[in-house]
Amino acid sequence: MKIGILGAGQLGRMLALAGYPLGFEFVFLDPAAEACASPLGEHVRAAFTDESALAQFCARIDLATYEFENVPLAAAEFVAARRPLWPQPRALAAGQDRLAEKTLFTSLDIPVPSFVKVDTRAELEAGLSQVGLPAVLKTRRMGYDGKGQAVLHRFADVDPAWNRLGGQALILESFVAFERELSCLAVRARDGDCRCYPLVENRHRDGILRLARPRRHEPLQRLGEDYARRVLEALDYVGVLAFEFFAVGDRLLANEIAPRVHNSGHWTIEGAVCSQFENHLRAVCGLPLGSTAPRGLSAMVNFVGRAPPAETVTAIEGAHLHLYGKQPKPQRKLGHATVTADDDATLEARLERLVALADRWSA
Repeated sequence: MKIGILGAGQLGRMLALAGYPLGFEFVFLDPAAEACASPLGEHVRAAFTDESALAQFCARIDLATYEFENVPLAAAEFVAARRPLWPQPRALAAGQDRLAEKTLFTSLDIPVPSFVKVDTRAELEAGLSQVGLPAVLKTRRMGYDGKGQAVLHRFADVDPAWNRLGGQALILESFVAFERELSCLAVRARDGDCRCYPLVENRHRDGILRLARPRRHEPLQRLGEDYARRVLEALDYVGVLAFEFFAVGDRLLANEIAPRVHNSGHWTIEGAVCSQFENHLRAVCGLPLGSTAPRGLSAMVNFVGRAPPAETVTAIEGAHLHLYGKQPKPQRKLGHATVTADDDATLEARLERLVALADRWSA
């Protein structure tokens, strides 16, 4: 079976690495000349808006999926009209627009921070009177890794934020003094079978994920799974979905979804019975899902800006290095490492070394 992937970044690369043992082949469509997934399959280098290239892409594949949520909806609909595409375009549409996301969550009785639509300065002023301060002003589209948002602590912050972000569709949300950021990685098969990985506690710096730790015996596990399943079923979703939450006491407030495999699930390659990448492929290809159970203890650390030398990472017992073949650049994710152990004390010691190494080389 030949699988088409819209996008050829590191997520596409890891999907292909998971798919080759299953006998799959891959075709990527991506405008980048040096897309890091391209060595792992055919690469149709073209804009997502190029219908001739999209038609060529469709002619080479049996079914399609995508590795990031900013594929133009029109491109996804073009492909879906010619080949099976999972998840369906309506899931992509929901994940592309923060207002659509929050509206979906509200309709499913999933708690969210207070929010209002903002298209004009007048709507921002009205929204501030409704939401109050502190608040977060965000672009509705194309924001990721902390981009496209501004925290408003006081009224003096409003003008600079509007000058930077105004003139496009925005959303204003109440600021959440959360205790933890958690994500739920869930997968749904074509036949409706749903499975969830352990909730993951995430730590960010400068809006970029730095550390992801699956939590054993997490008291919010059932709640996170319940919310994730509501979204999966409402969208008739097929594949892996990442659901990000703010944890406040015994509550989870929905932040956003990513209709794809996700950075906070990279630990599953070594840390789960079946990785998120293999399970996504199993789902979209109509195969039975694999177990989402953890194998021992693990945690994942991102390498951002610069990656440490391989010999320094692999010198840490239980560390598994994944480099993406990307050129160093400030704030760019160049790779990650997952560290595994059989007990908490050993994991903490290994993780401390890995985090220190990542911090020393980050840029």
